[in-house]
Amino acid sequence: MAADKPIKWRLAETWPAGLPIYSEGSHEFAEEVKKMSNGRLIISIDSANKHKAPFGVFDFVKTGQYEMGHSASYYWKGKDINTLFFTTMPFGMITSERFAWYYYGGGAELAKKVYGEYGITQYPGGNGGNQMGGWFKKEINSLDDIKSLKMRIPGFAGEVMSKVGGTVVNIPPGELYTALERNTIDALEWVGPAMDLRMGFHKIAPFYYTGWHEPGSGLQYMVNDKAFDKLPADLQEIVKSAMKNSAFNISNKMTNAHAENWDLIKKEYPGIKIKTFPPEVMSALKEANKELISDLEEKGGLTAEIVESQREYMRKARAWTNISDKAYLDN
Repeated sequence: MAADKPIKWRLAETWPAGLPIYSEGSHEFAEEVKKMSNGRLIISIDSANKHKAPFGVFDFVKTGQYEMGHSASYYWKGKDINTLFFTTMPFGMITSERFAWYYYGGGAELAKKVYGEYGITQYPGGNGGNQMGGWFKKEINSLDDIKSLKMRIPGFAGEVMSKVGGTVVNIPPGELYTALERNTIDALEWVGPAMDLRMGFHKIAPFYYTGWHEPGSGLQYMVNDKAFDKLPADLQEIVKSAMKNSAFNISNKMTNAHAENWDLIKKEYPGIKIKTFPPEVMSALKEANKELISDLEEKGGLTAEIVESQREYMRKARAWTNISDKAYLDN
């Protein structure tokens, strides 16, 4: 290809235009690819505002309509249940454990088995860290309070919430505030203080609960395999390197933004009531999660392979987390 004729790709993201950190991250990724390739590969970004299908990114990349996507893997559980495991799982691995599992514990190979069936390769696209349990209009004092809820909560956590009696509603990020305001939902989880405060949820739902459902919430880049294979080898390496840099930068920006905004809550938002779920609720959620994981494992095949891989890796990694980070923090 002539040096003066760049290769042009398009990336579809689930996020609304201008969403801090997440959408910023994909734009910074594209800019890095442009710089590293000396303009030989140009990636344009279409937000959900433009393509109008925030939950259509998987199909966009699968069909080649877009060469890339930036989203979260658990949004595709209705297409393939095995995609769930590559974002986060309730009561599962924290961020550092999840990255280690993906890169060194067999996660990348399992992701290739899952997404390879669709002509896609997925890569880590950042991590939101341990997410908060959500914003609630009313205080949760018992399991009965959960059973009366309509809540936006995606992924496997939605399955868990349904099993304990809640009603789960899946709503695109750009419509969350309106849904809460119009009583379409009674509660929602989004990310954490890094991104929640600017959404204004606290104006309607002042009870802010600590998390259980997304202990290490990984985003993803998806790449169409046919498009990737057509790239020269050096551009392939540039794309992979820029994705890894993007994942690193998004994760660190999230940690910083969580800290900054948590400090703001304490100083400037006295009306926000920080809560933890009662023991009765946590016990019910853990039991429901355990039963649902068991049901998944009974499917056998690749699903059981992924469950066992994550369980075994978490066993090893958590032993170290407990004796290192947790022991230090508990002092």
